[in-house]
Amino acid sequence: MSLYQKINAAQNGKDIKAYLDCLHEDFVFIRHQSGTKVSKSDWTPTLMSMMQSDALSFNNQRCLYENDEIMVEHSFMTFPDGTSEAVLVVNFLQDGKIIRTETGATPIR
Repeated sequence: MSLYQKINAAQNGKDIKAYLDCLHEDFVFIRHQSGTKVSKSDWTPTLMSMMQSDALSFNNQRCLYENDEIMVEHSFMTFPDGTSEAVLVVNFLQDGKIIRTETGATPIR
C-alpha cells in the first residue's frame, strides 16, 4: 500500500492514530496563510480537532504524483468552521513517512 493510500484511508476513516503514524517524528507543517512552521506535536491537537468534526470533508481527493521523495495531492475541503478551499498539498517524504507538508489553497465561495 502506498503512503498516499494509507493517509487517504486514515483521513476517510478519521483514524487519527493511523494518520499520525504516516508522519515522521521530525514532521513540520508549513501554514500557507502565514508561512509559520508547526511541529508534529503542535499540529496534533489541530489535526485531532479537525478529524473529530463531522463537518470536515474531502471531495475529489486525488494523488497527482508520488515517489519515495514527494507526494502531491489535490482536493476540495470543507473545514469545521464552514469554509471551503481547493487545496494543493505537497508532502516531502523521508524514511517512508511525511517529514514536511506545504499547502496552497484557494477559497471556494
